[in-house]
Amino acid sequence: MVGIVVVSHSKNLAEEIINFSMQMAKSEIKVINAGGTSDGRFGTDASKIVEAIQNVDDGSGVLILVDLGSAIMSAEMAVEFLDEELQKRVFIADAPIVEGSIAAISQASIGASLEEVKNAAEGAKAYSKK
Repeated sequence: MVGIVVVSHSKNLAEEIINFSMQMAKSEIKVINAGGTSDGRFGTDASKIVEAIQNVDDGSGVLILVDLGSAIMSAEMAVEFLDEELQKRVFIADAPIVEGSIAAISQASIGASLEEVKNAAEGAKAYSKK
């Protein structure tokens, strides 16, 4: 099953996004909070993201959802640190972190492919608030 990594500058925010999104899950899936720094500060940490990717991957692929700025750069660096085989099945979603996480977790929980999970997350950009 596709694994999900949520990367926010705030560990607490990432945790609540995961908690909220898991309410939509149809089954248990691997979702890891890689928010904040390794020492608990506000920010992002590529090594923490690498560890999360490695822990969540079961061979089906991993989708990373990020908030902004350095979270994107840290996620990109983390992917570069992975071995080539794992790099091929790890993607960073171009998606809003809350809506994208809900969509990705929902799709992953029904056994969707990595491409389907990524498309669902990125499709969340089109959600209208009106």
